[in-house]
Amino acid sequence: MAKEKLNWEDEQVRHTYRHTASHIMAQAIQHLWPDTKFAIGPAIDNGFYYDMECEHKFSEEDFLKIQKEMKKIVQQNLPLVRSEVSREEALQFFKERNQDYKVELIEDLPEDAVITMYTQGDFTDLCAGPHMESTGQIKAFKLMSVAGAYWRGDSDRQMLQRIYATAFPTQEELDAYVEKLEEAKKRDHRKIGKEMDLFMLTEEGPGFPFFLPKGMIIRNELEAFWRAEHKKRGYEEIKTPLILNEHLWRTSGHWDHYKDNMYFTKIDGEDYAIKPMNCPGSMLVYKRKMWSYRDFPIRCGELGQVHRHELSGALHGLMRVRTFTQDDAHIFMLPEQVNDEIKGVAKFCDDVYKMFGFEYHVELSTRPEDSMGTDEEWEMAEGALRNAIEEMGVPFVINEGDGAFYGPKLDFHLTDCLGRTWQCGTIQLDFQLPERFELEYTGADGAKHRPIMIHRVVFGSIERFIGILTEHFAGAFPMWLAPVQVKILPIAERHHEYAEKLEKALTDAGLRVENDLRSEKIGYKIREAQIHKIPYMLVVGDKEMEEGNLSVRSRKDGDLGAMTLESFIEKAQREVAEKARD
Repeated sequence: MAKEKLNWEDEQVRHTYRHTASHIMAQAIQHLWPDTKFAIGPAIDNGFYYDMECEHKFSEEDFLKIQKEMKKIVQQNLPLVRSEVSREEALQFFKERNQDYKVELIEDLPEDAVITMYTQGDFTDLCAGPHMESTGQIKAFKLMSVAGAYWRGDSDRQMLQRIYATAFPTQEELDAYVEKLEEAKKRDHRKIGKEMDLFMLTEEGPGFPFFLPKGMIIRNELEAFWRAEHKKRGYEEIKTPLILNEHLWRTSGHWDHYKDNMYFTKIDGEDYAIKPMNCPGSMLVYKRKMWSYRDFPIRCGELGQVHRHELSGALHGLMRVRTFTQDDAHIFMLPEQVNDEIKGVAKFCDDVYKMFGFEYHVELSTRPEDSMGTDEEWEMAEGALRNAIEEMGVPFVINEGDGAFYGPKLDFHLTDCLGRTWQCGTIQLDFQLPERFELEYTGADGAKHRPIMIHRVVFGSIERFIGILTEHFAGAFPMWLAPVQVKILPIAERHHEYAEKLEKALTDAGLRVENDLRSEKIGYKIREAQIHKIPYMLVVGDKEMEEGNLSVRSRKDGDLGAMTLESFIEKAQREVAEKARD
């Protein structure tokens, strides 16, 4: 790659730069621990890693030493020289150096494979490239962590050591990235969830989160919001069973295509499955009677709990669990209604995400090679999806051929305050399940027809969305979601009675209130309330009692001074009703 200014927005440029950095790290490790056996060292999102077998057990204490050696290699400005070699030459080269993992990689290559190696100074690696022209082009790097990794992901193979690192064109960009990571650690929903007593994870139920009283407040408020917004848009709520028999899952295709991710049980000697998805149940709801074309569109929403088997290593707080609640909806419609329904769902997603302060981007995945349905249906469906987001002025990326076999889809990727993206909303057009379940309606012509259906979620899962919100707001939830909205802080015991009267009045007004009656100094109480991100603190002392008012402190605006009880209640209720953000 030429030495001109890097186009860091280009994914291939970032990949090339960081892949070169991985070779520099491997060379440095070879200098320091010459007996190291190297496996693979790819570039990944936001960085790179290298897997190695080494008698020395790497720790973060080694990172400065490795980085110092890497800087020497960078200063030498070594050219990266590409060479094509025969299979025999490659095998001989790495066998002589006891690089067993490289030998195995070569032996697994197809007979006609072009084998390339890259050399920089005294270090040569098996690699397809591409790379920067020289080591001197790598300007800023940092080793981040070390972990274990099985060779080729096989738990029966050798456990290797994996060092993660990252690299950027400038030290300023690297520092900004590290700062963002530190901020992400502070915002980790697992840390905040424990500090605020929202949820817990136990060894007795790995991947099965417990929601605690304050966490349930957030969850219930989100679900109430979900119900209200769906009612406004013409959805009816349903609830389908958690366990359904084998026949249903064979009909839906899950038994054949999703079995490894499902949990099973036997009832009366027959096989049943705990549902991993809500859609087959919705099919049965539709089939309970014959519909007319006049009934459409039919919009059914469900807050449905599902269970999916995830490997223990993949579990991550509320972000990756084994049971979660999907805010599913299934819309059954006529062909001529598809465009409007897609627009309606896309606008729904837009409204919700903007209310929480999220920017987002959209991906449109089109017809794959292995697909069902007619050309006309696919053209109509893709056109409807494309028109919806174009008319909304939302930028989108087309993933050619990456749609589901039953229809194209829109995925909504939210961007949080740290610039991280989270895939939440999905809109999928489905031609398969109506066919598999033989769904019908009577058309205007009196004949039987198949409806077209949409699968869609807005939050994605309640649990994951709470995790995202927790990190996005750093625990400082908007007033309407905050588990405790108001904290009353009496200065001394003689103020307790007045504080308790205030508590009752505020509670009667529909606000969530805590009264701190502990014998602690007022400064300590205020600091603690600030740590717990309470939206409003009401300080109560002699002056407040005498004047019959409140001294109000805002999480957002600091000291607001004296207010009457009535004016504060009005202010708080308005903020809740408007679902305002800080």
